[in-house]
Amino acid sequence: MAENKTCKQCSKEFVVEDDDLLFYKKISPTFAGKTFEIPSPILCPECRQMTRQSWRNETSIYKRDSDKSGVEIVSMYSPDKKSVKVYSNDEWWSDAWSGLDYGRDFVPSRPFFDQFGELLFEVPRFALFNVNNENCPFANYAMDNKDCYMSFVSYYGCDNTHYSYTAFSVKDSVEVFKSEKVENCYRLGMSDECYNCFYSLRLHNCSDCWFSVDLIGCRNCIFCSNLSHKEFCIGNEQLTKEEYAKRLREYDFGSYDKTKEYLAKFNKLRCDSPVKFSNSINCENCEGDNHKDSRNLKKCFDQTRCENVKYSAIAVGCKDCQDVHGGDMDQCYLVITGGYGGNYVAAHTVEHCSNMYYSVYCFYCQDCFGCVGLHHKQYCIFNKQYPSKAEYEQKVSEIIAKMISDEQWGQFFPHKLSPFGFNETFASRNYKLTKEEALKLGFKWQDNDFGLQYEGVFYEPKDDIGEYQAEENRKSLLSGVLKCEQSGKPFKVISQELAFYLKHGLPIPRKHYKVRMDEMFEWSNPRQLWHRKCMNEGCQNEFETTYAPERPEKVYCEECYQKTVI
Repeated sequence: MAENKTCKQCSKEFVVEDDDLLFYKKISPTFAGKTFEIPSPILCPECRQMTRQSWRNETSIYKRDSDKSGVEIVSMYSPDKKSVKVYSNDEWWSDAWSGLDYGRDFVPSRPFFDQFGELLFEVPRFALFNVNNENCPFANYAMDNKDCYMSFVSYYGCDNTHYSYTAFSVKDSVEVFKSEKVENCYRLGMSDECYNCFYSLRLHNCSDCWFSVDLIGCRNCIFCSNLSHKEFCIGNEQLTKEEYAKRLREYDFGSYDKTKEYLAKFNKLRCDSPVKFSNSINCENCEGDNHKDSRNLKKCFDQTRCENVKYSAIAVGCKDCQDVHGGDMDQCYLVITGGYGGNYVAAHTVEHCSNMYYSVYCFYCQDCFGCVGLHHKQYCIFNKQYPSKAEYEQKVSEIIAKMISDEQWGQFFPHKLSPFGFNETFASRNYKLTKEEALKLGFKWQDNDFGLQYEGVFYEPKDDIGEYQAEENRKSLLSGVLKCEQSGKPFKVISQELAFYLKHGLPIPRKHYKVRMDEMFEWSNPRQLWHRKCMNEGCQNEFETTYAPERPEKVYCEECYQKTVI
């Protein structure tokens, strides 16, 4: 029977549906012959997601000293986080220490989360989630990449890709956002299988396109929208190859001042062009936005190859899960950063594992409860090794009974145990809380600025990229410090970045990379759904969409949108 509930965090009414209750029953574990049912949530789906995401810092990185060697390292933990013990990645994965060294007994008279918090802040953490990368010291949540700088959530063989976010199999590109299998691209968002595309959004299988949106299989297009398999178009006007070449010469893509004019025109194009209610491809029965090759999703966002998933954001290959963020998981619940396993309940950064409960930073483990920083272990509680399955299960059943009495069983970790300020985390991208609002909810806040500090004379970039063909100008730029025209923060241009701009005739940016990344995030709709009607005259179709009613775009249903595509 569905339950009507009031969120204990935001006081909003929400419904726990029948299939939710069936899911909680299905994943409820059995220990020592007794099944401990997962209770229905006390927070609404949005607050559950906000809470999980407040544990994941993706893009705020700092320099600090290793707590093991004292050597300066790059870390997602700022240097003022003295309560957090941080090792370099090599030190963390070495045999010089063991998570079992921090093992302890559970004290029945004390709440579980209090004891877990003590363990959490004593066990060392790795500086960055940076795995099997080559020459990518300034990358976080990155795996199997090469020669990437300031790229975050980048996987599957990115190469020479900089200042990017959720870039998968991206090569020789700068400022790519939520895109897969693209090459030689700049400021490209939510696109795939593209080559030589610039300042564009939602392109599929396109090449040599500029300042365009919602194109499929197009080549050589400028300021175009809603085209399919077209070539040599400007402003959706079909030209001959010769006419296009002549018109192309009229544009000065290497001038910063001109590019600002083109971006203003592009932003107007985005707002004036009809959009489909959901930017999903090859999906069946999927609610939310930005899905690919998935089926049966509800209140989900950015899911790829997922099936039977609810209340989740950014997942790849998940099945039969709820409230997760990660990939290749089965029957998991309340997970932020997890993958390659199954049966996780309340976990953070747990991969290649099975049957993991209330655990953090564990890899290649099985049957662990309340553990931190373990790998290749089984039957552990609070990092203490138990000699047999029977003894492990008996102790787990005692802990869960205590958690039930304290109303902690089935809930995610409390805010106070996250080491990050809310404004450092993934949550701040999706939930625009002020400092006062975040603190009132129990989150932390990072007030300190550990970025580049500079009080000298700022370098003024030249308007025309062509002037940097001269070696003297290149040296001046690379040795100089620029001032962000929006935030006032100092920043530098790296040599790989300059080589890219020169290769493609693009102007030097005037904004700090964090400001540029914030702009890319604005291209993506909020992770929130509104019930709306198709805006095409005469159509009565209704849908759930991430386009809020006050936005300027004309939002169409699938059928009406397809009729607008030329």
